[in-house]
Amino acid sequence: MRALTTTRHGLGVSQPPFDHFNLGARCGDAPDAVAENRRQLAEALGLPSPPRWLRQVHGIGVAHFAPSLSPHPSQPPPSLRERGGDGIEPEADAAVTSTPGTVLAILTADCLPVVFAARDGSDVGAAHAGWRGLAAGVLEATVAAMRSPADRLLAW
Repeated sequence: MRALTTTRHGLGVSQPPFDHFNLGARCGDAPDAVAENRRQLAEALGLPSPPRWLRQVHGIGVAHFAPSLSPHPSQPPPSLRERGGDGIEPEADAAVTSTPGTVLAILTADCLPVVFAARDGSDVGAAHAGWRGLAAGVLEATVAAMRSPADRLLAW
């Protein structure tokens, strides 16, 4: 597992006031600029798959990213499940996966990203931790959605 944080500086094509490397699709930036910034991110980092973006709402929803669309007992209803490479961003403030090569993405401004990983690398999670989500239990919901027990997780 690897984790990293980006800023709006460096790569990117967004114009002021979003200059340059804005990755957020719902903040008023030009959609084509955000798409190009996301493309540049994946290319510059040599990501194994496109990042799985979320429509974050400062809640406790957790999206499960699995290799197929077939229902799985640990997955939430389809409204919160990623539907493939069709650009659908599930409404959630955390994501989990046990599929190697799946890239999870969390956007933050004045909130914090929290990354979880099983000690054996079998599953990972990422949470958008703002004060509303923290108070409501987004971190607890993320841990509960993971396959590994809490005592076998590391957090960053």
